[in-house]
Amino acid sequence: MTYILLLLGFVLLIKGADYFVSGSSKVASLLQIPPLLVGLTIVAFGTGAPEATISIIAALEGSTEVTISNVVGSNIINTALVVGLTAVIFPLKVESQTLRKEIPFVMLASVALLVLMSDMQLQMTEVNVITRSDGIILLLFFAIFMYYIFEIARNSRDKSLEVQVKTSKKEWGKNITITIAGLAGIILGGYFVVESSTTIAYMMGMSETLVGLTIVAIGSSLPELITSITAALKKQSEIALGNIVGSNIFNILFVLGISSIITPLPVNSKIFTDIFIMILLTVALFLYSRTRLCIGKYEGLSLSFIYVMYLIYVIIRN
Repeated sequence: MTYILLLLGFVLLIKGADYFVSGSSKVASLLQIPPLLVGLTIVAFGTGAPEATISIIAALEGSTEVTISNVVGSNIINTALVVGLTAVIFPLKVESQTLRKEIPFVMLASVALLVLMSDMQLQMTEVNVITRSDGIILLLFFAIFMYYIFEIARNSRDKSLEVQVKTSKKEWGKNITITIAGLAGIILGGYFVVESSTTIAYMMGMSETLVGLTIVAIGSSLPELITSITAALKKQSEIALGNIVGSNIFNILFVLGISSIITPLPVNSKIFTDIFIMILLTVALFLYSRTRLCIGKYEGLSLSFIYVMYLIYVIIRN
C-alpha cells in the first residue's frame, strides 16, 4: 500500500503541475500579462511546485532531512540529468543574458546556502542549522531575483503591441478551476510522497537524506524533465534552459527560505558533499555555456554520465 501511495503521489504531482502551469498560463494570457513574464515565473515556478510542496510538508512534519536533500537532489538532477538529456535531444542555445546573469545567480544562491548552513565551521557552534533568520536572508535574495525578472519583462515588453482579448465567464471559470485543481493535486501528491517515502526509508534501513536525494528528488523533478524535453523537441531551447535555471533558483531561495521559517532545518553532515557537487555542476554548466553559446550533444552526454556516477556514489555512501 505504501508503494501505491508513493506512485499515486508522483502521478498527482506531475499531473497537478501540468494543470497548474496550463491553467495559470491561460489566466495570465487573459489578463494580458507579457509572455516573457509568464515563462520566467509561472513555467519555472510551476514545475518547481512539487519540490516546494514536498519540502514544506516535510518541514511541517519534522522530516527536515527530506526538506534539504530534496532541494539539493532536485537541483543536481536538473543541472546534470535534465540539461544533459535535453541537450542530447536538441542542442541548447544560451542567450548571452542568461550566461551573464542567470546562471551566475544560481552559483551565488548555491554558495549563499553553503555559507548559511556552515555554522560549525564559521561560528563554532555544536550543530549546523538553517535558522529562521537564514530563511529570511534566502527570501531577500529571492526578492532581488524577482525584481530582476520583472525588470526584464518590463524592458522587453512591446508597448506598441495591444492585444484585444474577448473572453466569456465560462472560459475564465474553466481556467481558474484547472489552476486550483492543479494546485490541489500538487499539495495532495506532495503529502503522499513525503509520508510514503519516509516509511519506505525506515522499512529498508535507508536514511531520510538518501531517500530525499534519490526517490523524492527524481520524482519531483519529472515536471522539469518533461517540460524541458518538450521544449527541446519544439526547438525552443531557450525555454528549456530557462526553466531549469529558474527552477534551481526557486528551489534554493524560496523553498528552503519558506521551509526554514516554518521550522529551523538541522543539516546532516553528509549533505555538504552534495552541496559541493551541486556547485561544481553549476560551474560546469556555466563553462559549457561559454562554448559557442550552446550546450551540445557531447556536453549533454557528459552531464548525464556524471549524474549516473553520482547516483551510484550516494547509494554506496548510505
